[in-house]
Amino acid sequence: MAVNRRVPKVRDLAPLIQFKRPQFDATKRRLASAFTIEDLRRIAKRRTPKAAFDYTDGAADDELSIARARQAFRDIEFHPTILRDVSNVTAGWNVLGQPVVLPFGIAPTGFTRLMHTEGEIAGARAAARAGIPFSLSTLGTTAIEDLVAAVPQGRKWFQLYMWRDRDRSMALVQRAADAGYDTLLATVDVPVAGARLRDNRNGMTIPPTLTLRTVLDAVPHPKWWFDLLTTEPLAFASLDRWSGTVGEYLSTMFDPSLTFDDLEWIKAQWPGKLVVKGIQTLDDARAVVDRGVDGIVLSNHGGRQLDRAPVPFHLLPTVARELGKHTEILVDTGIMSGADIVAAIALGARCTLVGRAYLYGLMAGGEAGVDRAIEILQEGIIRTMGLLGATCLEELSPKHVTQLRRLGPISPPA
Repeated sequence: MAVNRRVPKVRDLAPLIQFKRPQFDATKRRLASAFTIEDLRRIAKRRTPKAAFDYTDGAADDELSIARARQAFRDIEFHPTILRDVSNVTAGWNVLGQPVVLPFGIAPTGFTRLMHTEGEIAGARAAARAGIPFSLSTLGTTAIEDLVAAVPQGRKWFQLYMWRDRDRSMALVQRAADAGYDTLLATVDVPVAGARLRDNRNGMTIPPTLTLRTVLDAVPHPKWWFDLLTTEPLAFASLDRWSGTVGEYLSTMFDPSLTFDDLEWIKAQWPGKLVVKGIQTLDDARAVVDRGVDGIVLSNHGGRQLDRAPVPFHLLPTVARELGKHTEILVDTGIMSGADIVAAIALGARCTLVGRAYLYGLMAGGEAGVDRAIEILQEGIIRTMGLLGATCLEELSPKHVTQLRRLGPISPPA
């Protein structure tokens, strides 16, 4: 069939030719190209030395736990409701007695200034702007008091590892209370350190040491090394200095004798909300809730402790059905999108925690990168809720989500 053609006119081309104003800020230019957390991960990998990136990205042993956790969020089916007015969607409610703007917080992460020199301060500032909690790890690279001095606004939670030396542990708890942290996250899934094989292969030490491998790896990352060498020495800021590998440090400090009785002792020392992090079975969830804690975090430590551990997202519906009316349930591990967060809330979580997603943003662009990570998650939450026909978190329920299992037990656990 013949097509009539004509000579194009300038006025026809004008609407089709649009030039964007050039962006000369390299960080803004990088972050503008990130539309997902995975995009931030790819940028982070390019910009960060291998040992630092692997410390965040890696997990224990064969890294099956983190792979399964992420796959569990992919393996869901959403069930939208139609013809609802979703012109105004909000995603805030109360978590542990105080309001949050979004149903997630920044998880506690160790060695954070290794990823970017701005470290925890960048994360806390971004969290405060977004109206979400920020958690400081016992193994953080900013001291308890210094974080509050730098970022006085916003909610702050402190994550506690119980050391063999209980007096040292309780000294940290007292410092956090005095500094105004409102929630204590008592981590209970680390009786001994997991096998972080990437760290072992990379010779990851505290502080980083210069070897032939690290020197060669530094060549494409001069900015990272410049920041490392021209700022405060990298260390676990709330603890004593240590020279050796991360694994060696953790193995000397963690207390393998920790029991349920210790929870009651911790509770008596802490004036704020107490949340137990690292719950991986329904029985343990029951036992912890029976001891009067304010919340639990279903977590396998981001897959960084026991490989092949239960997937927290799979455990969530069962725990929520039995214990959701008696305690607040948080969940972490494997969250990479706003849709993941919506699915967790629909199945009974009160809040979620993101660790790697935040650190990918930090590595990609410092404080601005954390802002972008939070923005990506926020946009995903609001969009997913709107598509499901939910205008607020209270309207989400298990009817909106079906979990599809790729793996199932051959026989139920005894």
